[in-house]
Amino acid sequence: MVFPAGSGGMVNSNVLHMTRPQAEANGTVQLLHIFDTSFIGGELGSRIEQKFISPVITAPQVEIIALYPDNPIQAELLNTICESFNLSESDFGYEVKLRTALSEIWLHLLTISLPLLEKKGDYNKINDKIKLMMIYIHDHYAEKISIAEIAAAAFFSERECFRAFHDCLHMTPVEYIKNYRLQMACNMLSKGRESITSISHACGLGSSSYFGKVFREHVGCTPLEYRKKWQDSDIQRQK
Repeated sequence: MVFPAGSGGMVNSNVLHMTRPQAEANGTVQLLHIFDTSFIGGELGSRIEQKFISPVITAPQVEIIALYPDNPIQAELLNTICESFNLSESDFGYEVKLRTALSEIWLHLLTISLPLLEKKGDYNKINDKIKLMMIYIHDHYAEKISIAEIAAAAFFSERECFRAFHDCLHMTPVEYIKNYRLQMACNMLSKGRESITSISHACGLGSSSYFGKVFREHVGCTPLEYRKKWQDSDIQRQK
């Protein structure tokens, strides 16, 4: 699904997803609200949760709701979403104001999704299988992982494992493992002070020389340059 500048939407709970800029796009910025629905629905089983939250997050046919600025109704909602990011954590009552904004956004999204909720979606069982394999990788990324072990986590053959990763994630299991390890490495580099050697082993990427080579190929700078960039940035200090 393509989201041009100024568009937005919602990715539902437990939906596999990833984003990437189009080849010609420069300076792409994404504004994201990631939150537990209890923030707006209250405790599990509450009237609000049953009436307004559960119908959406339990609907397999509602995976992504896209919003585009050329639609007047959707443009108004996009504007509300943008305004919610202008709230400041330093303002008194920030959490209450944010919950109010997200509740309003959610109500609009529920209204938009009603036609989808009335349809019986085709639930793709392969999603559950790929999630099981991804969870296995997330739990064991620091170790040596074989394709057979990944496949076994979802009761798949190795061939089915390769097919599932290709069809759902458009990459091989090995590529996914490497990408996830690099993601964890970036997180460690931006937040900690461990040595490069320690991080390379903690992420399952082996020697520091191999780690440096792979990191530079995928990120475009050395691990030390990445650490300096993010630990010295204003963004990191504000987190």
